[in-house]
Amino acid sequence: MLDKDKIHFQHIAVDGVMRSGKTKLAELLSKRIGGQIVFDRKDNPYLKDFYEEKEGAAFLAQLVFLVNRNLQQTRLLQRSLFEERIICDYLFEKDKIYAYQILADDELVVYEKIFSIFTERIPKPDLCVYLQISLSCLLKRIEKEGTSLEKNISEKYLEDLIEAFDYFFFNYQAAPLLVVKADDLDLNRDEDIDDLIDKISQMKKSPLFYVPLEKKSKE
Repeated sequence: MLDKDKIHFQHIAVDGVMRSGKTKLAELLSKRIGGQIVFDRKDNPYLKDFYEEKEGAAFLAQLVFLVNRNLQQTRLLQRSLFEERIICDYLFEKDKIYAYQILADDELVVYEKIFSIFTERIPKPDLCVYLQISLSCLLKRIEKEGTSLEKNISEKYLEDLIEAFDYFFFNYQAAPLLVVKADDLDLNRDEDIDDLIDKISQMKKSPLFYVPLEKKSKE
């Protein structure tokens, strides 16, 4: 039986590209180890225009996401943050990954000024879990369960996005980092979740890399 006291992290952020399983994993962690879950807001009136490559839509969509995430995160400071465990299905700083993928240089100047103001008051997690998936796995998941908007995203953009996520998280040092090879992570298997939680309980300050049980058994 899981001993929740073995999990000493009180603010956990789970992140990864779309269809990586980050939201489902955050939900499962919330149920298994306890804690209030904070979901990334998906509503954005400019997102459809962005995917349709309408002029100026990328900048507006990015600002809406940034403002929404800032409001959501700063609300955490208005309560006693560590009275209850917090589990977020995103890391605030990753907003920059998308910004640098889609914004023009002059738009980035404005974005950076706003981001620097916001980030000063954002609570930092004490553990970050990064779900790393391959391009082939992402394409299969989008084909199987993606939205119509996701299915219209170019393969080149997805490839660049995965590369940008990997670069960001492999250089992330603000909190202990657990990198999960998520291609073979089955979030419907209790054994996989138990093994992952056990790995979280062993986390210290140094980054760790986790290979799910199914993948281990094939090697």
